[in-house]
Amino acid sequence: MLVRREWEMIKKSLGLGLMLALGLLLTKLPALAQSAFEREAKDRAEIEKLMWQYARALDTENADAYVATYTPDGQFGAGANATKGHDALHKMIADLHQRNAETESKTGQKRPAMYHTSMNPYLEFVDKDHAILRAYWTTIFAGDAPNAPARIAAVGWERNELVRVNGKWLIKVRDTQPKDKE
Repeated sequence: MLVRREWEMIKKSLGLGLMLALGLLLTKLPALAQSAFEREAKDRAEIEKLMWQYARALDTENADAYVATYTPDGQFGAGANATKGHDALHKMIADLHQRNAETESKTGQKRPAMYHTSMNPYLEFVDKDHAILRAYWTTIFAGDAPNAPARIAAVGWERNELVRVNGKWLIKVRDTQPKDKE
């Protein structure tokens, strides 16, 4: 009888202990598990930062920073004239920088600051690791003298295919002249 009573007490203690441990675990799960809403909000912020880094790299002609926004097989443009892969993308920006330096050397005039802007962005998540970003874009050059007005050099709309690679959002395809009118 004594053994049975001790056994019942052990079962009760174990049961209470397991219930307590399970209760503690369940109260921590919401903090450990990220909801789809939270993940999407975080992804949106990371994509916004990616596109800012892209624009600044382009505007400052920083080829290394520009390439860092693309996947290794990423491309600018579409079709036969697309610039594909890190080496080609790096060359595209390095060549732009070289042309601007040569022009400045010949003319003695520095090119006005360049600003790429995106407006009315629409971000669509295809799945948790793929997204499409559409927006209007404008390329603006600052005035070339004090109080001189800025000059709009080009406008259009863009379609960007974005992918998460090793936890980081990158540009897979950036098309600033999409043919279809989605």
